[in-house]
Parts: sequence; structure tokens; C-alpha cells
Amino acid sequence: MSTVGQVLFSFFEDHLKVQKGLRPGSIKSYRDTIKLFLAFVARTDRKPVTRLSLSDLSSQRVLDFLQMIEVQRHNKPQTRNQRLAALHTLYRYVATHHCEMLAEAERVEAIPNKRTSPAPTLYLEHEEIDQLFQMLASRGSRALRDHALLMLLYNTGARVQEVADLRVGDVDLDGPLRVRLHGKGDKWRSCPIWPETAALLKQLDTVQGGGAQAALFVSSRREPLTRFGIYKLVRRQTQDLVRSDAHDRGKTVSPHVFRHTTAVRLLEAGVEPNVIRGWLGHVSLETTNRYAEITMRTKQAALAACMPPTTSAASPTRVGWRQDQDLMKWLQSL
Repeated sequence: MSTVGQVLFSFFEDHLKVQKGLRPGSIKSYRDTIKLFLAFVARTDRKPVTRLSLSDLSSQRVLDFLQMIEVQRHNKPQTRNQRLAALHTLYRYVATHHCEMLAEAERVEAIPNKRTSPAPTLYLEHEEIDQLFQMLASRGSRALRDHALLMLLYNTGARVQEVADLRVGDVDLDGPLRVRLHGKGDKWRSCPIWPETAALLKQLDTVQGGGAQAALFVSSRREPLTRFGIYKLVRRQTQDLVRSDAHDRGKTVSPHVFRHTTAVRLLEAGVEPNVIRGWLGHVSLETTNRYAEITMRTKQAALAACMPPTTSAASPTRVGWRQDQDLMKWLQSL
């Protein structure tokens, strides 16, 4: 029988990386869940992790683990469901390669997700975007880089990891103006960029003096910006932004807010949802269609397109059959 270590090594190195082609960020998410789960099982069974066997990974341990992360770690149902999804994937793989675990995998598969309300989709209004780019500093060592990065986020709606992975060779600045993004599922897509975005990118030191494989956005230490560095950059540049919606004023702006903003703007401009799906790199069209529910302007435009028919102030008088003279004459002639 294979050990737990051998199974997990094959699961990560072959199934997730090779067969499914997951990005490093997704693999780290699986890693964190399974690390927590193994540590919990070892603590519950009072044995080292190196002594665990596949039989120790029972469905009851999965149920106990899910209860623990909610009660002791105070995880929200969304986090609980994310952990369960990772364990579902693991147990499907284990059941496929180790028939003796099939019954336990079926029980784990039967564990349902908890119902949760969808997270609110935050985006920036037109005036907020204008206000943000007017507030950006025009001088300083990081001013040009920050301006170009924020403009690229708004222009393309790229995920933060996609921007962090960009290299100079991924951007065409001489025409046609576009950027090639490496997204989820090891898929590449091209997004057109505005001349204003291209003009800002051309001024970057990395573009003027770096090679094709040099990182497009770097820190003050000349190291590639990470996703966490981009989060800090966006938060710093938007901390003084006055939000128009009272419900969103207390919430910080993240790089993903720019992604939502791009989707809403494309939808309001009348772009077909399937084009937006390809633009943003969505796997399912259902993910794109949800943006139609969050913008009131789109709903108002739909309402204006189906206005009720105009009616006169006075209702037409209804004529009864007794007032029809021709009909009465005919009846009397019978």
C-alpha cells in the first residue's frame, strides 16, 4: 500500500501540476488546506504525521476538520467551502488510484457545501476613476510605475497575479497595442490596450533598458513586484479616494475591484458578454453574466427600452349592443 506521502507527492506533482495544469497560486491553496487537515488528523489520532496511513483519512475526520475550522479557527462558511472543495479533489484522486478508499471517498463526496450569500461585487464609478487618476502623484521615483500599473489594471481587468507575472516581452507597444496575459488553467489571452496605457508603459525603465524576460513592474529594490506588493500599492494609492456609495466607503480598494470595474464598463458600453468572457479569461459565461446584476445603469437602460405604452387621459366609451342602431333594426325585422 502506498504511503500518505507518496500519494500526496503524486497528487501535487502529477495530478495538479501536469494533468490539471494549475497555476502556483492555486496549488498553494491546495497545499495550505491539506497541511491543516493532516496536522488535525495527526493531532486527533495522537501520532506523528509521518505515521499516518490512508485508513486514518476517514470521512469522519473530514467532518471533524470542517467543524474545527469553523468553531476554533472561526472561519466563515466561504472558507469552509473552499477547504471542502480542495478535499473533494484530493479524495476523488485517492479513490481513483486506491480502490480500498472508494467508500470513504464517496462519503466525503456526499458532504455538502454550506449555503452562503454571494460576496458583494465592488467596482468604481466613472467619477471615482477620474478622481483616482487626478490624485496620482506626477513626480517621484514610483509615480510613473504606479500610474502605469493602475492604468493597466483598469484597461485590461487583469488578475493581480497575471500583472505580477508580466514580462517586458509580453507587451506590444509598437502596434498592434496589446498585452499577453498568462491566466488560470495555464491559458494565455491577449487584451488590447489604449494608446495612453502604451505611452505610460514605454516610459518605464524596465521597458527602456530591460530585456524581453525582465519583469515589467519592479520594486524600489529592482525586484519583480509580487501580488502582495501590488495589493499594498493599490491600497496606498486609493486610501484617500472618496467613495460615492455610502455602503462601500469603509471598504478598501483591491486590485480585483479594478477587474470588476472593467467588466461593468464593458457591459455598459454594450459589449457582448461572450467577448467580455474572453477579455477577462472567465471559464464559464455564468461568471460574466453576474455583472449584469450589479449595475443600476444597465437595468435602467433595459427599463427604458421597454417603456409602457402611452394611454390617453380619458378612457374610450364602451358602446353596448343596444346602442348599435343597425343591429337593432335587423333584430326588429326578424
